[in-house]
Amino acid sequence: MNNINNVAIFFGGNSTERNISIKSGYCVFKCLLKKNINVFPVDVKYFCLNDFLKIKIDKVFIALHGKIGENGTIQGFLEFLKIPYTGSGVFTSSLCINKYNTKRFLNNFKVNILPDFFINKKYISKNKFLKLYKKILLKLNIPFVIKPNTCGSSIGLSVIYNFDNFRNYFIKNNIIFDDFILEKYICGDEYTVSILNNKVLCPINIKFKNKIFSFDYKYNNNNVIFSKNIKDNIKNRLISISKKIWNILNCKGCVRIDYIVDKLENIWFLEINTIPGIANNSLVTICSKYSNISYSKLILSILNN
Repeated sequence: MNNINNVAIFFGGNSTERNISIKSGYCVFKCLLKKNINVFPVDVKYFCLNDFLKIKIDKVFIALHGKIGENGTIQGFLEFLKIPYTGSGVFTSSLCINKYNTKRFLNNFKVNILPDFFINKKYISKNKFLKLYKKILLKLNIPFVIKPNTCGSSIGLSVIYNFDNFRNYFIKNNIIFDDFILEKYICGDEYTVSILNNKVLCPINIKFKNKIFSFDYKYNNNNVIFSKNIKDNIKNRLISISKKIWNILNCKGCVRIDYIVDKLENIWFLEINTIPGIANNSLVTICSKYSNISYSKLILSILNN
């Protein structure tokens, strides 16, 4: 175990992804217990520094999804305390949490990114909805996809077909999220690629009936098919592009990268998740299963890297 005996699992927190993080943390907790590791679950929402410092922690396993866990805050805090942790470092985390900035960065390295539009909520007022909508149409046309810029788990992901959709979306979500990224809608197949300690796992194709792989489909719908039967041409390029992105962004531990492939087989980068869901039925877990990697081996590989 590389002298890793006492492990704290950071999970929960108070982001919109709290419930998903609790599921991840619980699964990691059960797995490490079975390996006779001393495990200390820490729900960051109720974090107490004095209690935490009383424990001799060899490493922190970060299963904390959402802003505080993925934007470099927790990573910087643990580096200040000189406590090792799983996953990518401060810079990579702070960049990748921001979908818009990540796309700008990767565009410099000739990674295909969809045409997009950035909106910060402080620039939105009711009397400017129509003006903003017309400006977006000039760049993205209809329909287009909208999602919170710094949120995962497909929370707040939606397809906009008309002005009423657009206005109602912001009336509902403008209080919850700070900014949004809008992208050209592409009719194609969605793929996800997980990378574990610099090794690309088996890419999977995600098939579903809905227009987009929304939160409800991701976590509450059984009508989703995951397939590893992918054309060699597409599979090899997904692996190559994912390795390139991993290296460019200086990733560590385990990450998941999402793509869409259009009808002409062009591969478009969607986003990267530096602390992906790691529960028994998460996409990373499915990728590892298709790569003949057991759940316990997956968790231990993340921990010991």
